[in-house]
Amino acid sequence: MLAISIVVPLYNEEESLPELSAWIERVMLENHFSYEIIFVNDGSKDNSWKVIKELSHKNPHIRGVSFSRNYGKSAALHVGFEQAKGDVVITMDADLQDSPDEIPALYNMITKEGYDLVSGWKQKRFDPLTKTIPTKLYNAAIRWVTGIDLHDNNCGLKAYKLEVIKTIRLYGEMHRYIPVQAHWNGFSKIGEKIVQHQARKYGTTKFGIERFLYGLLDLLSITFVQKYGKRPMHFFGGWGIFFFVVGLITTMWLIVEKVYSISQHIPFRNITDNTLFYLALVSIILGSQMFLAGFIGELMTLNSDRTTDYKIKEVIH
Repeated sequence: MLAISIVVPLYNEEESLPELSAWIERVMLENHFSYEIIFVNDGSKDNSWKVIKELSHKNPHIRGVSFSRNYGKSAALHVGFEQAKGDVVITMDADLQDSPDEIPALYNMITKEGYDLVSGWKQKRFDPLTKTIPTKLYNAAIRWVTGIDLHDNNCGLKAYKLEVIKTIRLYGEMHRYIPVQAHWNGFSKIGEKIVQHQARKYGTTKFGIERFLYGLLDLLSITFVQKYGKRPMHFFGGWGIFFFVVGLITTMWLIVEKVYSISQHIPFRNITDNTLFYLALVSIILGSQMFLAGFIGELMTLNSDRTTDYKIKEVIH
């Protein structure tokens, strides 16, 4: 059994790959770790895959997976997790901003201190304020919503027990919420370690400001899915029944009020002239649609395995 699997998702990082692989190899040899490096090429347009092939010929510990197109970091991590075999799985970015020198300490926190997951915290960053301030606000929002006290949820440098990553499903931008998924899956001992952040040496960042919007939407999505993903009828059906009953009661009250007014010879107006009637009608229609959405959601949960169906072009074993 391997001690460590290092999963490295990448997109257009041909310049940094030789230096990164040599750095990882040095750390592994110094600490006498048995290991594998899994490079996941997320549809790069440069020569990244060619470089990975060349590196694998020189180092038998290097494996690789290449997508037919760009799917995103979550997809790359998901496939890397499927391939990983080590007792401890380390993830890091390919741009040299994550230091492989952190690996031994992360490994010890998993194996000796009993953590299920350890997330890196780049306390001192070499990023502009336009990136660091939104990041702080974003992480504060995650802590508030999930209750998991991590300062840097999106740090690429993390360590996991093997059984943790085998319970994680990643798609969209869900890589930001791996600690959240792990916690909800019953792995409660989640730690944090301050790690070194290095300035980017090659190329430019692949992420824009839109990632914060997508991240917020995914936070709402994963929160909803965790609570109702296996039972959508409980949410949609519950609210559907509520709106339907409110609309029905309102309609019945308007009918009873008119009948009473007629019987008592009290002046009345037509039900269709009353604003409440149209609100009640909208409530009934909304309730019916939400109940139907819950029913369809229940059917969809039975056929939801294709969310992680990524097209792999080539694999290096």
